[in-house]
Amino acid sequence: MYSFILSVALLIAGYFVYGRISEKVFGMNAARPTPALVNPDGVDYVPLPWWRVFLIQFLNIAGLGPIFGAIMGVMFGQAAFLWIVLGTIFAGAVHDYFSGMMSVRMNGASQPELVGNELGKPVKQFMRVFSLVLMILVGAVFVSGPAGLLAGMTKGFMSQTWWIVIVFAYYILAMLLPVDKLIGKIYPVFGFALLFMAVGIMVAMFVNRAPIPEFTEGFTNQHPAGLPIFPIMFVSIACGAISGFHATQSPLMARCIQNENLGRRIFYGSMVAEGIVALIWAAAASSFYGSVEELQHFVASLPATVNKPAVIVDQIAHSWLGVFGGFLAMLGVIAAPLTSGDTALRSARLIAADFLKFDQKSIKNRLIISIPLFILTFIILQMNFDVLWRYFAWCNQTLAVFTLWAITVYLSRKGKFYGISLLPALFMTVVSVSYILTAPEGFGLKLNIAVYIGIAVSVTLLLMFLYKRNVIGDGNDT
Repeated sequence: MYSFILSVALLIAGYFVYGRISEKVFGMNAARPTPALVNPDGVDYVPLPWWRVFLIQFLNIAGLGPIFGAIMGVMFGQAAFLWIVLGTIFAGAVHDYFSGMMSVRMNGASQPELVGNELGKPVKQFMRVFSLVLMILVGAVFVSGPAGLLAGMTKGFMSQTWWIVIVFAYYILAMLLPVDKLIGKIYPVFGFALLFMAVGIMVAMFVNRAPIPEFTEGFTNQHPAGLPIFPIMFVSIACGAISGFHATQSPLMARCIQNENLGRRIFYGSMVAEGIVALIWAAAASSFYGSVEELQHFVASLPATVNKPAVIVDQIAHSWLGVFGGFLAMLGVIAAPLTSGDTALRSARLIAADFLKFDQKSIKNRLIISIPLFILTFIILQMNFDVLWRYFAWCNQTLAVFTLWAITVYLSRKGKFYGISLLPALFMTVVSVSYILTAPEGFGLKLNIAVYIGIAVSVTLLLMFLYKRNVIGDGNDT
């Protein structure tokens, strides 16, 4: 329990200390007008109160990752808690803050435009395709996930197929309507459910004196299948530590924020909040069954066709919070992926519109871009959820790699301290490359060979960056 309390305290301290350092490195300018004030269009560029922007950003990024990913990631042992804390403070929140604020400075530009502006035209073209694929994957994952949870709550009444239809219909509305008409109004309700879930589970852990693992027990690998902590765990726990998906969501709120001085609480703060949610579920899963080993035995006993994290969430919520509390908690868990899936498809529309330079004020233009995206999402929905999730997780972390390198180049070009993003960029490059080389869904190479190649790629990119930096030189414009 002491390690859990310390972890939460470190995350909060990270927001106040490292968050402020990030703000100073970026050079926040409260007097500089934001895109929402300069060119409001009533659809995507809409000035909103900071608390609404924070809540939307938090719900956008807090999909299934910090819940399902944390539950599966904690089976590696106490190392999961350490990664959530350090990853959130020094990688995830840095990634989210700088990508969000860069978008604010670039008139709400989408993630491919941000990356392409710093890393060149070929990378921009690649990122347009790559990020669109990721957004469609997210949309598909976050249709299937909530639909399965809702079907479990309405057994004998509504099947998963019907819930998929309903969730998909909601996504279509959220994708097409102005940001303040549906998303801006329904998110506070979802936000209450999500916050109730997190706080309720945390209080229940204290009341039940749950045996949460302590750091003093060591950080040895406890995964039952013998999967290596590095790099598998660092991809399994993505959204609760660092997630490239967040950089695709931040531009949505970069078009709604009213002052640059709100960036730290909105972008850095929402990532810290997500880290706390991930910590809560990692702690709950590892303690509810008595130990990490008992959690592993329970997971092994479940049929292969069952969504294992969803079963664990359902059991913990109803056992610790009762019928009504469990119902609210499950709504919170459902709200998280719902509010990420709808904005993922909205981001896909904006990415495509930016690429095609296609104005989005009219509903007709929005439909022209949206219909093909709906069709692709539906086709991908036919894939197995577990396979879909694994590819989403890797694409997610790879997107973070590109974004971190773009941030590093941006800071170097502005004559600012680029080390704040360079170190996580190097680390995540090794993680992403070595994962796809060694993972079963990747190339299946031996772990040591995969890691050596990952390190070689990371060092090569570092040398390329330093060479370009010395040739071009630092800038000092702000």
